Amino acid sequence: MSTVVAQSLHVFGFRSHVANNVFFFDEQIIIFPSGNHCVKYNVDQKWQKFIPGSDKSQGMLALSISPNRRYLAVSETVQEKPVITIYELSSIPCRKRKILNNFDFPVQRFISMAFSPDSKYLLTQTSPPESNLVYWLWEKQKVMAIVRIDTQSNAIYQVSFSPQDNTQVCVTGNGMFKLLRFAEGTLKQTNFQRGEPPNYLAHTWVSEDKIVVGTDAGRLFLFESGDQRWETSIAVKEPTSETKNLGVIQESESLIQFPTLTSPVPSCEQVTMASSRSQLSPPQVFAIAAYSKGFACSAGPGRVLLYEKVDDKESYRESREIRIPVDPQSNDPSQSDKQDVLCMCFSPSEETLIASTSKNQLYGITMSLTEISKGEPAHFEYLMYPLHSASITGLATCIRKPLIATCSVDRSVRIWNYESNTLELFKEYQEEAYTISLHPSGHFIVVGFADKLRLMNLLIDDIRSFKEYSVRGCRESSFSNGGHLFAAASGNVIHIFSTTSLENVLNLKGHTGKIRSVAWNTDDSKLISCGTDGAVYEWNLSSGKRETECVLKSCSYNCVTISPDGKIIFAVGSDQTLKEIADSSVLREMPAFDVTYTAVVISHSGRMMFVGTSVGTIRAMKYPLPLQKEFNEYQAHAGPVTKMSLTFDDQFLLTVAEDGCLFTWKVFDKDGRGIKREREVGFAEEVLVTKTDMEEKAQIMLELKTRVEELKMENEYQLRLKDMNYSEKIKELTDKFLQEMESLKTKNQASSCSSDSALSLGISICQGATLKRKKKKNNETLS
Repeated sequence: MSTVVAQSLHVFGFRSHVANNVFFFDEQIIIFPSGNHCVKYNVDQKWQKFIPGSDKSQGMLALSISPNRRYLAVSETVQEKPVITIYELSSIPCRKRKILNNFDFPVQRFISMAFSPDSKYLLTQTSPPESNLVYWLWEKQKVMAIVRIDTQSNAIYQVSFSPQDNTQVCVTGNGMFKLLRFAEGTLKQTNFQRGEPPNYLAHTWVSEDKIVVGTDAGRLFLFESGDQRWETSIAVKEPTSETKNLGVIQESESLIQFPTLTSPVPSCEQVTMASSRSQLSPPQVFAIAAYSKGFACSAGPGRVLLYEKVDDKESYRESREIRIPVDPQSNDPSQSDKQDVLCMCFSPSEETLIASTSKNQLYGITMSLTEISKGEPAHFEYLMYPLHSASITGLATCIRKPLIATCSVDRSVRIWNYESNTLELFKEYQEEAYTISLHPSGHFIVVGFADKLRLMNLLIDDIRSFKEYSVRGCRESSFSNGGHLFAAASGNVIHIFSTTSLENVLNLKGHTGKIRSVAWNTDDSKLISCGTDGAVYEWNLSSGKRETECVLKSCSYNCVTISPDGKIIFAVGSDQTLKEIADSSVLREMPAFDVTYTAVVISHSGRMMFVGTSVGTIRAMKYPLPLQKEFNEYQAHAGPVTKMSLTFDDQFLLTVAEDGCLFTWKVFDKDGRGIKREREVGFAEEVLVTKTDMEEKAQIMLELKTRVEELKMENEYQLRLKDMNYSEKIKELTDKFLQEMESLKTKNQASSCSSDSALSLGISICQGATLKRKKKKNNETLS
């Protein structure tokens, strides 16, 4: 068995076209699909744990988590057959609890699923033309009931259980709103539709028997036991003021390419169409989520509305508006919020609302913030960082910094840090980016766009072009190991440029088909190339001529690499083999076993090799290559792997694919130990800053410093004025109080004198009266 092991560490990506694609496991951990994995992501601590898809899976279609948060149901297509896998989330790592794959009814795909309130039953909906609704006792893999929901092949979007009743279920779709009850082994419809039913895109239960349903025309309905109780239309609003200030909004088609074979969400086609509609078209309600006060619903591109229940009435009122913010890094910021919200969920405490969008982005908002923004719309924030929204076409790493550079047909260039698992730089352009290469120093990149080849500086807060070349449609580029040269392939010609003089020093011509891959040998004396013409060439850069060639017309090559000693070339292509080439001849061919190898990379030590496949898996094998089928295969991407790379110290494997995801893998040897290559010097911390930027910032700092001094002097002057003013007031008050004290003193003295004379008078009167009584008494005695 292969002794090379790769363990998935982190993924930068999200798959929006999986039904029910984001939900909370607990207050801090969310679960979402990325590549061919489900990812448990801790929002606070930023760690990720992976639940890989089934072997030979062709991609996940739908997810569902049980109400008790113990089980996760994953719908997949495995070797053209539908499979439902139920995982136990409480175990570490998550283990498979049950696999539902033996069906006695016709089924192509399961496009929507839901657990019952007690988590014992599972409701699944199959895709048209069968359109069967299946009621499972999943623990025993037993079908309890099955019913055909639609006979006209209309799209069905969502199924659900009543939150408190295992027997009550709901199904919505195009022209369809059905309530069914499970009884006596059958599912029977309990409601009847009147008139021409609209296209119901989403629904949610707001109580045991009440359901809110949204349509593609921006209408919301409240049904109770199948009877309509309330209806409203979502108002079409003009763009926000911040969007208006950015200029006239231009119509543009969506950059998202939804796989037609694996996508279970029929509304994704509508999402693509909706993005090119007029700004004032009716908002489509793709997602509704209930919470204790009411519900949240998507309301057209970049917009979510909160509705709260009106007391003592069977109705709801719009209470808050939440918008996706305008992205200043976008080439056209007015378009950055033109993405539909496809799924929403509240945290168990209802403190956080998370939303996923049609451009593969995840947003979140703290609900308390919506209370603060009275009258004005609140705004989402990126839950992690801006992610690629389409196929990643270029991948590169460097030596001096822990950086990864990627580019995509979504017209963006992104610089990631695989040590901190963060996005360092991000910029969008007007043209699609086909290839990218990162200078060994980590300070420069070369990017091939549809119209030009650009050499760019990675500044501290920007990606800035400083040289452009008229090389159109460059699909492959690579810096030399020493960084003094870089190669750019356009059509069937390889252009060699100097990074010092910035001149075109050499053109290598010989291919008759498009060049798909180039690789430098260790000392940069030779360049290896392969193309769709079935040719693998080895070029001598001193003479500019071919040294060796190996041509196989029946094979269209995808990727080429060279051993560290420069003696053996490895190439993969459409003939489903891995070839060892030396001295213009094929030494060995290793079969790929029914897949096509799309990328290949060999370690700097020369002892490990990794290949990417057309089904998105990664194979790790030792070198020299084994004689038999000895390799470890890992589920990775939900599309063909486009590029692979190993970091300079051979510790991390990097992979990207058409699914728009970037994976980082930790590489281990046979004993489970990490590859040890001691770094003599740590990663560089220096960054590039232009002189103009420094001067501007210095000028701004000087102006701010001057302003601070002015404010300081002004404040001191104002303080002195206030001191003088208060001193005057204190003096006035003191004088006033002194005068009042003197006046009171005089009054007290006067009142004291008058009281003394009154007292004397009173005493003399008393004394006189006493004498009179004595005299009277004496006279009476004498008589």
